[in-house]
Amino acid sequence: MNMEKKALEALLSIAESIYDQLKNGEIPEVKISTRTKYNIEFNEESEVWVYGDRTSTRTAKTLKGAYMMLRMAYVMGFIKDQLRINKSSTLRELYYISENWGPAKFDDQSDSDRLIEDLEILTAFQREHFHIRPEEDGATVIGPVRIREETRRGVREIHCQDDVGEGGYQIPVNVDKLEFVDHDAKFVIAIETGGMRDRLVENGFDEKFNAIIVHLKGQPARSTRRLLKRLNTELDLPVVVFTDGDPWSYRIYASVAYGSIKSAHLSEYLATPSAMFVGIRPTDIVKYKLPSDKLTEQDIKALNAILTDPRFDTDFWKAEVKLQLDLKKKSEQQALAKYGLDYVTDVYLPERLTELGVLKA
Repeated sequence: MNMEKKALEALLSIAESIYDQLKNGEIPEVKISTRTKYNIEFNEESEVWVYGDRTSTRTAKTLKGAYMMLRMAYVMGFIKDQLRINKSSTLRELYYISENWGPAKFDDQSDSDRLIEDLEILTAFQREHFHIRPEEDGATVIGPVRIREETRRGVREIHCQDDVGEGGYQIPVNVDKLEFVDHDAKFVIAIETGGMRDRLVENGFDEKFNAIIVHLKGQPARSTRRLLKRLNTELDLPVVVFTDGDPWSYRIYASVAYGSIKSAHLSEYLATPSAMFVGIRPTDIVKYKLPSDKLTEQDIKALNAILTDPRFDTDFWKAEVKLQLDLKKKSEQQALAKYGLDYVTDVYLPERLTELGVLKA
């Protein structure tokens, strides 16, 4: 039985449960894991953060809850029809399709996105198994790795240095269909911003250090995180993350290494717990005398929230966040250009990667 068929059976079991409750004269309800930082716990075996035992109940006792149940029924019906004819749709398309659902119409796309996440948690399947695709275009990879992928014109092999332009190889939505053929890489570096990614490529960082450069494009898509996970576990390559020096960027690192709170049900599939944080650290702002901006009220609030986030409950993060609160400053990756365009690849990254043990002294 393929995954799509199993996913459909899991969806139909939810519908059957709601039907049975109605048939028995009960007000239908479903229980689902609470998605907050207070309901994630560390799984010792997989070394990632997953949902704990806290649940919330979605019930038709209230008008709001009844509408939620109605929308869930419509979405499950839509997915059933979609799988039957082997079609797919984007999260955005699903939202617009609900325009035809009368009272079940979604008021905002965030509501339909959240309902798909609910169904993932309830069924233990991923939205891709429902043939629901994200909107984001793929991030990119450039580096010494050869991959094999299925295309509409058959199977092809691509070397992510020799066979691509400076834009690199675009990561597909379903990374599990890729096969790693061979590689000469020593490590993987995941980079937040396009400007810094381009700087490393232009400076030949991937060739000089046998590095696979992955552009995160800000908060990384699931496909990007899955690729990092596979490169780490299947090719035994260390993964390092290089971001701006602000609380929002630290959360980008956390989503790669620990798993995001919103998708903790997928942490074992997406997270790379051994991923290391390169910077920009608050320590770097001081050590390298980096140009900086003043923290905003939102930045300060986010930093204080990190101090209560269990994913950051380490001596390193506590010390760095407290230092940043004292400094009241934040810096971007490209602030290193203060010392010239080659400084980041000739000095900063080699120093940090040596400190982390990725490069040998």
